[in-house]
Amino acid sequence: MRYIDAVVDGLAPHLHRDTLVVGKSTVPVGTAARLTERIRNLAPVGPAATLAWNPEFLREGFAIQDTLHPDRLVVGVTSPADDIILRVVYAPILDSDGTPWISTDLATAELVKVSANAFLATKISFINAIADVCDAAGGDVTTVAKAIGYDARIGPRFLSAGLGFGGGCLPKDIRAFFARAQELGVQESLGFLKEVDEINMRRRLRTVVLARDLVGGSFLGQNIAVLGAAFKPDSDDVRDSPALNVAAAIQLQGGRVRVHDPAAIDNARAVFPTLDYALDIDKACEQADLILHLTEWQEYRDLDPDALAAAVRSPRILDARNALPVDRWQAAGWTVRALGRSFAGTAA
Repeated sequence: MRYIDAVVDGLAPHLHRDTLVVGKSTVPVGTAARLTERIRNLAPVGPAATLAWNPEFLREGFAIQDTLHPDRLVVGVTSPADDIILRVVYAPILDSDGTPWISTDLATAELVKVSANAFLATKISFINAIADVCDAAGGDVTTVAKAIGYDARIGPRFLSAGLGFGGGCLPKDIRAFFARAQELGVQESLGFLKEVDEINMRRRLRTVVLARDLVGGSFLGQNIAVLGAAFKPDSDDVRDSPALNVAAAIQLQGGRVRVHDPAAIDNARAVFPTLDYALDIDKACEQADLILHLTEWQEYRDLDPDALAAAVRSPRILDARNALPVDRWQAAGWTVRALGRSFAGTAA
């Protein structure tokens, strides 16, 4: 049996008897069934060509590591023979790492991928909703997250409150999942995903409002340094970047915005050419009235607040990712604000 790892479109010349076509994309449930029917119609020698579904769970910036050492392998198949073929294909990984193997039907394999993304998005939006409550009640969301993360039923990952998620996967996946639920007539079951999406988008507005408050209620005439353009660290991806969305919103309100990012400047400039960009942090922060920490690159965490104070006009910083050592910045004389935290926000 031949094995083709590809999407169905354009495969007609390659489909022969005993061909296994494997799809990997995140798709609405039911896609594999429709593609199976198309393969039956395309195959020149009848319906012996079959389709399996093998969703990928690759994290951006860690794709090679996650390919070679996945935490699970999921395959959707229509016959035991296809399952055997895929076990042979992945034998080196299964034998070396003892990776869990989950073999199921096509629809379930599709649902595993989109359900995982929907759950992660929900967990992120949950802790961001708690951050709003902490702001109102005078609590500290980082302590709440740490405490509930010790519960084995919850776990600590994806409980970092802040600016929210972006990128090319989570936002579109939760919207597509809800739309598919509507098509299937079960929209009530996934209605909460609309609020998950709305909570996430409100984080950007919340950050803009807090930044405006820190500079006295107006961005007019204010120099705003933005640290981060990529939607996440260790990536140059700016698709649906919360950082760039915030930077653009502040510019529209009259702020003079200058953006720094270790890897994503070129991509950011292509999407938001009207923003100013700097290749080094000191230049981005020169004469700044406020610094916004919007992407949690390690080099931003390692900044020396004493040294950076000499570059700015006003030592004020908004940590929208809750990743900076607040005590160190306050000790250096900075006014600090972070999302969902109850410290005074003024220099110690």
